[in-house]
Amino acid sequence: MQMPIRINEEMPVVQKLNEENIFIMTEKRAEHQDIRQLKIAVVNIMPQKTNTELQLLRLLSNSPLQTEVTFLRLGTHHYRNISEAYLRNYYKAFSDIQEKYFDGLIITGAPVETLPYEEVDYWKELTEIMEWSEEHVTSSMYICWAAQAGLYFHYGIQKYPLKEKLSGIYPHRKLCPDEELTRGFDDVFYAPHSRHTGVRTSDIKLHRELRVLAESPVAGAYLILDKENKRVFVNGHPEYSTDTLSKEYFRDKKKNLDPKIPAGYFPEDDPARKPAAVWRCHSNMLFSNWLDYYVYQATPYNPFEDKVLYNL
Repeated sequence: MQMPIRINEEMPVVQKLNEENIFIMTEKRAEHQDIRQLKIAVVNIMPQKTNTELQLLRLLSNSPLQTEVTFLRLGTHHYRNISEAYLRNYYKAFSDIQEKYFDGLIITGAPVETLPYEEVDYWKELTEIMEWSEEHVTSSMYICWAAQAGLYFHYGIQKYPLKEKLSGIYPHRKLCPDEELTRGFDDVFYAPHSRHTGVRTSDIKLHRELRVLAESPVAGAYLILDKENKRVFVNGHPEYSTDTLSKEYFRDKKKNLDPKIPAGYFPEDDPARKPAAVWRCHSNMLFSNWLDYYVYQATPYNPFEDKVLYNL
């Protein structure tokens, strides 16, 4: 069952969502409904902004819960692949929402893995957002590089360079069968990865407040959860579309970077053949479980009990 997502109806991504029969609710219509929408903030620092918008909105819409999505930009970062006008029109600055409260926060990956965290130009602002989320957000989801950055910021867990880029679709085993985040998952499921660095499971297990919920013998720890269900770290790219790894592969090939064929992705490892998405069901389930169990059920029902919490 899909419920509508509420975003700025003038965003270009709306046309694509409508083509996919994803229900978008206009602000005017939402104002006349007696339903409290979940408020989700998204810090989108992936290079291809509109692609990531579409990928995340697909997943957030695949839930019986109605959500209002606010995209955030980083004021300390110069965006090369999107215009300033686009960001001003469809993204809010952190300063615009700093006094507000959200049910959920998503921080995306970013192509800065090989840099020390402190050398990333927006690191200070990003740490301010992570710190702010502790009091202003019910539950946060950190994806790929953001997962590594969040583990480093909150727990001091280091990342390590990989011998070669990890790119492909890898099998993962569910480790905690009774955990709500992985409820409905198969015992073995697939997820995309595309990164140059990783974290060590042994380092994560030194922290009693963290649990590894799923891992891969090749890709390592994939889902990590804190004991309060307030921080979800997804060390991969569950949001990727079917063709995302293909685009990355041919992009790198065009740049003469001699990329390896993404593992388990193209049929018979033939880049001329169209890949199939074997991770979509679990990606949808991951986001639905997060929204339901860690965002919706962890937030007070009556918004009038705390007007500040719901930005009223």
